Amino acid sequence: MTISTETKNTRAPFRADHVGSFLRPQRLKEARAQKAKGEISPEQLRQIEDEEIIKLVEQQKEAGLQSVTDGEFRRAWWHFDFLEGLDGVEGYTAEQGLQFTGVETKKRGIKVTGKIGFSDHYMLEHYKFLHGIAGDAVAKFAIPSPNMLFFRADFEEGIYESDEAIIDDLVTAYQGGIQALYDEGCRYLQLDDTSWATFFSEKGRNSLIEKGRDPEKTAELCARAINESIANRPDDMLVTMHICRGNFQSTYMSSGGYEAVSETIFGGLQVDGLFLEFDDDRSGGFEPLRHVNRDDLYIVLGLITSKFSKLEDPAAVKARIAEAAEYVPLNQLCLSPQCGFASTEEGNLLTEAQQWGKIRHVVQIAEDVWK
Repeated sequence: MTISTETKNTRAPFRADHVGSFLRPQRLKEARAQKAKGEISPEQLRQIEDEEIIKLVEQQKEAGLQSVTDGEFRRAWWHFDFLEGLDGVEGYTAEQGLQFTGVETKKRGIKVTGKIGFSDHYMLEHYKFLHGIAGDAVAKFAIPSPNMLFFRADFEEGIYESDEAIIDDLVTAYQGGIQALYDEGCRYLQLDDTSWATFFSEKGRNSLIEKGRDPEKTAELCARAINESIANRPDDMLVTMHICRGNFQSTYMSSGGYEAVSETIFGGLQVDGLFLEFDDDRSGGFEPLRHVNRDDLYIVLGLITSKFSKLEDPAAVKARIAEAAEYVPLNQLCLSPQCGFASTEEGNLLTEAQQWGKIRHVVQIAEDVWK
């Protein structure tokens, strides 16, 4: 299936788009396990990763997508793997994993042991490979937003005296990283961010207060981190942001609608597009979209769940798109799954065939809506 000419956008995000991560093929899972046991070399694992990513790119094209990713096939975590590549950041085995609804991840954490910076990054090679095989599709690369280090890292004492100083160095590091990706050909970058969900509920806001942080001031710092990190991006580089409430083995971490920080998100962030979760009641309604105040900001509605296999009723999805269009013009709306299919290498609880059924579902509905 291919997207019709009428449906295609000339610029990302596309009418039918996706967040980026895909279920790891069994061959890749086995190879990673073999590498961990020392049964195969890093070079052998890299060869298998290359081959599986080439297959994945072709599958994305065959499903009708205009943007392609490497599925995050070289990563174990959507965020930690990237953040550990920044100067001054180290990974470590934490005392406990991240807590999701009814399930806990494996034990992993990151800590800041020196000044945060960017001198080089091993994932530049990951992007270069994707760029080289994308062909006529747009190579999309997803990295965690700077806020993820701010929220998730442990900071050793004496390195930073204030949150503002942390943001200063984070911005400088991300500016360097974004320019380096651009220099390698990246024109479609996505920042993944779960930190905003902290502000959506009273429980989340109280957790900030318990840590001695004012929720309003913290939200301002998060917006500053995003806007200043992307401020120097070249005109032909599009940067979107995916706002997530957690995605691990088909469970979630937080709930709540966008209203509490809607003016900041929809009226204050200088990204080119926002990928938003709207696949269930946890995300609230479309009313916060009334704060969208730019005609060049695309809103990607995550109305198709990546957590479960059942296909949504197309008529119901189209009705929800029409409802969202009461707040944002239809020509600024797009459609996608609410999140990736494998934010961590464990993946969500559906099969690869069901995963591709979801992607084709997005493409078909987009074809029908944007004719």
